[in-house]
Amino acid sequence: MNRAFSPLLKSLFVALLAMSSAVHAADEKTSAPVVVKADPAKGEALYTNGDAARNITACISCHGAAGNSTIVQNPRLAGQHEAYIVKQLMNFKSGERSNPIMMPMAMSLSDGDMKDLAAYLSKQAPKPGAAKNEALLEQGKSIYRGGIASKNVPACAGCHSPNGAGLPAQYPRLAGQHQDYTIAQLTSFRSGARKNNVPMTMIAQRLSDTEIQALADYVAGLK
Repeated sequence: MNRAFSPLLKSLFVALLAMSSAVHAADEKTSAPVVVKADPAKGEALYTNGDAARNITACISCHGAAGNSTIVQNPRLAGQHEAYIVKQLMNFKSGERSNPIMMPMAMSLSDGDMKDLAAYLSKQAPKPGAAKNEALLEQGKSIYRGGIASKNVPACAGCHSPNGAGLPAQYPRLAGQHQDYTIAQLTSFRSGARKNNVPMTMIAQRLSDTEIQALADYVAGLK
């Protein structure tokens, strides 16, 4: 009798396994995380007003209205690519990028906050900067567009585009950035104080102080 029912029991067992797999797959599909789009309006509110309840200071106090910083030590963020802003904030939060002001600020931000802020800033119109040192301008232009072959320094334009607009999700916008900020970042890459981009560390190590200043001045005048 057991032998007679063996094929039937086997079929039932296989069917039950199939049903269980289907239910499990359906559960997984139902419980999959919902991807929430970044909200520029929330980003603007957080940027402009902060969030006292979560100890988040308004970004506008350091980075200026709509991301157009007037403090030369603080970067202009208007028009910067979303992915780049999110990456830098995450790097500050994890400690991969060190800054005594930005690290505690980023610690208070959720992933959603970072995406909202980035979405808002990327849509803002950047105000133009201006070159200041005419004596170094041609040198900066030469390095930016053609690199320095003798030092194995590639042209900055290859990654950051000829007009300094950068490439979305890969390389940041540089056009119009404050000279002081650009000099500080290239110097930090060169010294190893800033560690969150290996290619930039290698390139900056081959640049002299004068070459860094020339690049910073040329970049400031790009539009």
